[in-house]
Amino acid sequence: MTNAKSYKIAIVWRGDRQARAEATATNGRLSAVFAALARQGIAVQPAVWSEDLTEEVREQLRRVDGVLVWVDPISTATGERRGTLDALLREAAAAGLFVSAHPDVAGKMGVKAVLHRTRTLGWGADTELYETHAAFTEEFPGRVAAGPRVLKQNRGNGGIGVWKVERLDGTTVRVQEAKGAPEPRTATLEAFMAERAADFEDGGLLVDQAFQPRHLEGMVRCYMSGDRVVGFGHQLVRALAAPEAGPAGPRLYSRASDPRFQRLRALMERAWTPGLARLLDIAPDALPVIWDADFLLGPRTPEGDDNYVLCEINVSSVFPVPDDAPDALAKTTLRRLAATRGPRGAAT
Repeated sequence: MTNAKSYKIAIVWRGDRQARAEATATNGRLSAVFAALARQGIAVQPAVWSEDLTEEVREQLRRVDGVLVWVDPISTATGERRGTLDALLREAAAAGLFVSAHPDVAGKMGVKAVLHRTRTLGWGADTELYETHAAFTEEFPGRVAAGPRVLKQNRGNGGIGVWKVERLDGTTVRVQEAKGAPEPRTATLEAFMAERAADFEDGGLLVDQAFQPRHLEGMVRCYMSGDRVVGFGHQLVRALAAPEAGPAGPRLYSRASDPRFQRLRALMERAWTPGLARLLDIAPDALPVIWDADFLLGPRTPEGDDNYVLCEINVSSVFPVPDDAPDALAKTTLRRLAATRGPRGAAT
């Protein structure tokens, strides 16, 4: 038993043994997060992780009060997954540590199936879920015949496993990958559907959304800390656009008070986030200390307001973030630590 003067937090990201040896609070991309946590009186230490560093990280987590995680579900560089880390984080949480995002929460929020499971909230488009390849091959032809569709693997990030599919005639489709071949390709619908059989292995599934015609007007990323909006990012995206649409633009960040997005902010804080927690059976205080929701613009309301269509939630490695987000994250972390570990200065 110790009388701690401050909470201790480890921040986990993926790297090799050399990166672990060289990591400090000031020499990485998360330096602003380290600084914000320190301003709240939280002692922070880097905890660089890879599969072969699991035992070192396990020992490190035994000496802290909580852990914040920045590790993608699938590495865009190597394709590695994070199952070993998730097991370690569950072990830490079971021992009483505060973990954000907890793997069980990430498994509910940070998957594409959330688009179907929360489609009734008002942020949903025409969205279907295929749990088997047989269901996909039976139902998808009729849907793509009615207009372009966007297919998404359940687990992925950085555009991995996302395709726009547009029917050209009775047997042929044009396929554009969000990450991969820069040019669209033509294939028979039958051949394309056969390719997707691998997506259902090991419990995989596909989510199918109607393509949004206003996608060239940009994507709005709504940054959240717990149940509060902490900023926005707006970007011209071109991942599923025709080559002649031109290049993508940089993501431009703004504060939660940005007047362009106050309708979205009100919807997120008053309706959609509480509804998300309810539908997914997530306690409000288990929502990640930093997460984001990506929205495309849907058809305008009769009054001329923008509607928003959810296309992804990110919980595993949300970065970069607006300037105000690190301090909001740190304050949320402090509240969660007090709830999990007891008041600062008390016996722990």
